[in-house]
Amino acid sequence: MPKNKGKGGKNRRRGKNENETEKRELVFKVDGQEYAQVTKMLGNGRLEAMCFDGVKRLCHIRGKLRKKVWINQGDIILIGLREYQDPKADVILKYTPDEARNLKSYGEFPETVRINDTVTFVDDGMDEDIEFGDEISDTEEGDLVDNI
Repeated sequence: MPKNKGKGGKNRRRGKNENETEKRELVFKVDGQEYAQVTKMLGNGRLEAMCFDGVKRLCHIRGKLRKKVWINQGDIILIGLREYQDPKADVILKYTPDEARNLKSYGEFPETVRINDTVTFVDDGMDEDIEFGDEISDTEEGDLVDNI
């Protein structure tokens, strides 16, 4: 019979997230980079982000961040712009909420940016006028009982 020569199970291969407690240095944008807020997760390592220069871009999560840094809707990210494709960009870094608040206090973000809230980006007043006619009046109820 073969001996079991493994070093452990799934949890050993996964490893530990040791760098979570360390404070990292705050990274500011340089030429060819822009701050953005995630509007929609598209899957397959892609997302849609609203950049703070007013352009909505399709962003690709680079391999260094995939499966290591989880990006959600409403997160503040740093993206690298592409010279040859303006509507596309690459995600370089995800800011923690504390880092995003610091950047906002330094004046890097516009004042209208909300850091903690998840962004829904639905046009104002779109869902307010919808009414559902689920209520059945007594006369309609009587008609339904008579038909059975």
